[in-house]
Amino acid sequence: MKFALSIIALIAIALIVPFLVPELGKQEGVDPNANLPWQIELDGQGGSAVFGLRPGVSTVAEVRQKFGSDMDLAIIAEPNETGAIEGYYAQVALGFVLAKVIVTVDAKNELISEMRERALKAKHMESTTRKITLNPDDLAAVEKMAVKAISVIPSAHLDEATVIQRFGEPGERLVVSEKRVHLLYPDKGLDVVVDGNGKELLQYVAPRDFAELREPLNKLEGQKPLAQ
Repeated sequence: MKFALSIIALIAIALIVPFLVPELGKQEGVDPNANLPWQIELDGQGGSAVFGLRPGVSTVAEVRQKFGSDMDLAIIAEPNETGAIEGYYAQVALGFVLAKVIVTVDAKNELISEMRERALKAKHMESTTRKITLNPDDLAAVEKMAVKAISVIPSAHLDEATVIQRFGEPGERLVVSEKRVHLLYPDKGLDVVVDGNGKELLQYVAPRDFAELREPLNKLEGQKPLAQ
């Protein structure tokens, strides 16, 4: 399952907390000016760092060290698909920004299939999406695996102007519906989904892996790519 599409199925209605007002997003012990979503560091070799993590390099254990131990880790699968191993945080302070965070583990389909066979249980989420609880031994193994993508769902609505103000002009603007637009930043390894219904999504990968975000979008019905 392509994580660029499967993550969208997990987006919940955002909490009403202003995205751009530092005073309302502050939490004790959190530097409001550090680890913000637009603070992306590039290494010049196709890699990047955001929130103190490196997509494609940092492990699940390192994510726990950064965001806390209360990660909900499971296989998330659509019908007739193998699924992906994802870790979910209901709320994380990213500087002064509060957000839901989902990390996608870099695991091949064959390994995920084996883990599904050993899984303890499965339950249905929204629609027909299934959440599959991993065997304890597999959970321990996943801790050492790299995270290939980090997805962020801000707690308040973002509009396109705000995204461009913070991240700059996108390399490509792809319209998939009247209310949904993808702002693509290949050089940053970033896809920002701006949604008129207030369900924004930021997806980060290493820039060298940007094709994993871009290619699934080719299949979206009604897309209207507009080069910037």
